[in-house]
Amino acid sequence: MTNTSHAMPTATTTATVTNWLKSYYFTRAAFSIVWVAAALTVATTLSVVQGTLLLVYPAWDAVANLVDARRNGGVRHNPTQVLNAVVSGVTTVAVAIALRDGMNTVLAVFGAWAALAGLFQLATGVRRWKGLGAQWPMILSGAQSVLAGVMFLKQAGASEVPDIASIAPYAGFGAFYFLVSALWLTVSDVRRRRAAAIGN
Repeated sequence: MTNTSHAMPTATTTATVTNWLKSYYFTRAAFSIVWVAAALTVATTLSVVQGTLLLVYPAWDAVANLVDARRNGGVRHNPTQVLNAVVSGVTTVAVAIALRDGMNTVLAVFGAWAALAGLFQLATGVRRWKGLGAQWPMILSGAQSVLAGVMFLKQAGASEVPDIASIAPYAGFGAFYFLVSALWLTVSDVRRRRAAAIGN
């Protein structure tokens, strides 16, 4: 975990960061669940809604990563989150352009984004594990995102025209991993508090 300073994290600092991450992961899981629900219902028949959802997804990821970096030591000490935010911001613009060309191009953009974002998420999880632990869901999510990106790129080159439903499972798995991370941190926090109480 990137600490708020270069010193070893104190118990207070760890608790503060853990509380933030629990809220952060729950929020990201909730957003992804709502996005998937919209993508599989309303967005299947309304092209304007589809386009909006496809733009909102990477834009939200950019904002979320930037906020996460700023809340945990600042952007200078969280390069992977910042790079993730930059890639997601660029992806938002790229999707806006790709929408004019068609869903095959959009899926290709999402493929490149998923692969890069997955690498940065994996790196963030590995870095955070040193200070907090309980980051294995984020590491798995990052690795799976890379694989999904490769799959998207392959599908984008096919003759069949995809739709937003092709991306929904990717967002769904993202929601799952964020939820698992939040719950895992919650359980770990409860165990840590119980151990401290027994020790006192």
